[in-house]
Amino acid sequence: MSAPVDLAAALQLLPHGPEFRFVDRLLSLTPGREGVGEYRVRGDEPFLRGHFPGEPLMPGVLLVEAAAQLAGIVAQTDPEIGPLDGLKLTAIRAAKITGSAQPGDTIQLTARITGRLGPLIQAEGEVTLNGRVLLTATLVLGGVSAGLRAAIWSRVAP
Repeated sequence: MSAPVDLAAALQLLPHGPEFRFVDRLLSLTPGREGVGEYRVRGDEPFLRGHFPGEPLMPGVLLVEAAAQLAGIVAQTDPEIGPLDGLKLTAIRAAKITGSAQPGDTIQLTARITGRLGPLIQAEGEVTLNGRVLLTATLVLGGVSAGLRAAIWSRVAP
């Protein structure tokens, strides 16, 4: 079941600044379980100037980052588990990059949470372009729970 979620509010649950966000739109979201989103390669992104001059392509590592950001949104909206502080990509497993996107392309991102262990979240991510798979990856995200953060600060605070 898909629930309406405000993309701007969901993005605030991630540590990335606006210049490094690769989710423009949420198409569907089952909080804490799975989601589908989009990112449009505008053509004015700074990374395109050097990758590659005259033939700009979105770097494969940024396809991984886009899938991880969507996985973060899915994980951070779990109604049963509160958001984690500083949620970041901590491991990439079994990633396979089979294509890329160019300026003007809109890529579709899919993320599904496959496991959680404390502040670690495992997800399967996929990026497609017009039905063609560009990336598949197993991703691990990590953050700090509010309870753990409080325990750490109580030990270091004067």
